[in-house]
Amino acid sequence: MSTAAPAIKDHRALRFLTAGSVDDGKSTLIGRLLYDSRAILADQLDTLEKKAAGQPIDLSLLTDGLEAEREQGITIDVAYRYFATKQRKFIIADAPGHEQYTRNMVTAAAGSDAAVVLVDITKLDTSAKPVPLLPQTRRHALLAHLLRVPSIVFAVNKLDAAADPAHAFKAVSESLTAFAKQAGIAVAGIIPVSALRGDNVTQPLDADWYDGPSLLQLLESLPALQERKDGDLLIPVQYVSREGEGTGNQPRTLYGRVAHGRVKPGDEVQIFPSGQTAIVAEVRLASEVVDVVEAGRSAGVVLDRQLDVSRGDWIATPKTVHETNRFSATLAWLDTEPAQVGRKYWVRHGNRWVQARIASIESRLDIHSLEATEAHQLAVNEIGHVIVETQQALPVESYESNRVGGSLIIVDPASNRTSGALLVKGAA
Repeated sequence: MSTAAPAIKDHRALRFLTAGSVDDGKSTLIGRLLYDSRAILADQLDTLEKKAAGQPIDLSLLTDGLEAEREQGITIDVAYRYFATKQRKFIIADAPGHEQYTRNMVTAAAGSDAAVVLVDITKLDTSAKPVPLLPQTRRHALLAHLLRVPSIVFAVNKLDAAADPAHAFKAVSESLTAFAKQAGIAVAGIIPVSALRGDNVTQPLDADWYDGPSLLQLLESLPALQERKDGDLLIPVQYVSREGEGTGNQPRTLYGRVAHGRVKPGDEVQIFPSGQTAIVAEVRLASEVVDVVEAGRSAGVVLDRQLDVSRGDWIATPKTVHETNRFSATLAWLDTEPAQVGRKYWVRHGNRWVQARIASIESRLDIHSLEATEAHQLAVNEIGHVIVETQQALPVESYESNRVGGSLIIVDPASNRTSGALLVKGAA
């Protein structure tokens, strides 16, 4: 049967991650996309065929590159792969499904345009009403939603192993739809696939019970993330450079990725935390002098006068940034050592490191009921609402309005482990 593909409105490269529980088929799905789109090098394919020794190729080996991953048969680190179709280019992040490596999934989600959450139908009781979803399926979908991944797709995998795929897909789809509605997740699509066999991955499914697009057709139609280009300027300073070192007269160039707005010569800007103002004398893009640099691109800013600016400072439109040392946030805790009230941590906001403490844990999110429950600490992989106090005031924004100004990471000062991700709600 023929299936109409969604209209393609955005031709920019799409960054997407695959998520879901262990052994749901994430690596195999990516391998299938690469294989069917002919994005595998000849020597890679030859190696896989030799290892298969006449058996079907193990497509998961295309992304599971670490020796430990091959030995254990699981994904540990995030693997990035690239491929293109006639319609679009793609950057894929294969995120691990094991709870132990949830922090890696968060890292991949933070910069993604879309998330494909796999659902292994063989692990679910499709006769139940509603079908109970796996905790990691719910957790990864919630994290992608909290991290403002614009498009979330559920791929119901391994339908080739279902006795009645039509009934199984319908039952799981109803459960996913109900969960998404309760969580406030706008789902871009629920797609039936068999990553192992290739059903409905790159080519539409020939079945009388499904008339939607293939996974690839849907991905080709999804929008890429668009940072806010109009309005106020915000740039976290990452690097300060002085070309012609030693002359004493060369102006310094302040480099950073534009979080929102645009910067051009003649703009008045304010530096935080000093509060001093200056006029932009010159803007550079990849060492070339340009007229303007917009959000999402890295800019080099030269000011009309020398100011004390260093890595970790912020460049912004005057009087638009409000600093605070106490704010409320959603905390995704990723460390085996629980998050504790009163304990001191390091937090990174933009490119600045400051000391902070969790002033209070207001609630914990129950991923099964999606209700806020009372909590005094947060265990590994738990999500909660907290109040944070920092040693120095920071120009934080709501994460809902800006992912750069509204996000922080927490690091344990004793172990140097990345312990959590903070998504700012507002000043407390």
